[in-house]
Amino acid sequence: MLNQKLKDRHIILASGSPRRQQFFRDLGLDFEVRLKDTKEDYPKHLLHYQISDHIAELKAIPFIDQLKPHEILVTSDTIVWYKSKALGKPQNNDEAYAMLASLSNDTHEVITSVSIRTKNFQKTVNAVTKVTFKEFTDDEIWHYVNTYAPLDKAGSYGIQEWIGQIGVISIEGSFFNVVGMPTHLVYETLNTIADQF
Repeated sequence: MLNQKLKDRHIILASGSPRRQQFFRDLGLDFEVRLKDTKEDYPKHLLHYQISDHIAELKAIPFIDQLKPHEILVTSDTIVWYKSKALGKPQNNDEAYAMLASLSNDTHEVITSVSIRTKNFQKTVNAVTKVTFKEFTDDEIWHYVNTYAPLDKAGSYGIQEWIGQIGVISIEGSFFNVVGMPTHLVYETLNTIADQF
């Protein structure tokens, strides 16, 4: 349905995440993956969703001058917010273990921001989801770290994987946001673009 409305547009998804790419396929959208390296730095005064908003918009900058009138660029970023600190992707297995041990038996927030822009339109949307974990044993954490791939995931985990299945006590907000894309907001924003042009 949305794909038909956007038939004269070309969507560029600037993300190497297989999860985000699958979301776009599940939404029935035709898109191209186009990647450019971006250093994901942010001013230290930014907090909470301001951080992921900033990085999502930062990832769009290398594409802006090349955008054609019919193209829609989508960039995004996910962080885990815990005890007034942003947790990104771990650098190694020891850091992944430490992150998961800190999140054990507590509640954190997962924030995903998505920047959607054309030549004449720009909007950044974000969603916040609260996730509560059970108390993990050391063996459970190491099993996950050594068996799965936590190094490409904010907060060192994928909720759709084993750790989420055995560890999530409660979730408040969008599940898909935790996986890496607030699909309801992306759908709504793309519909707005389709209606305007």
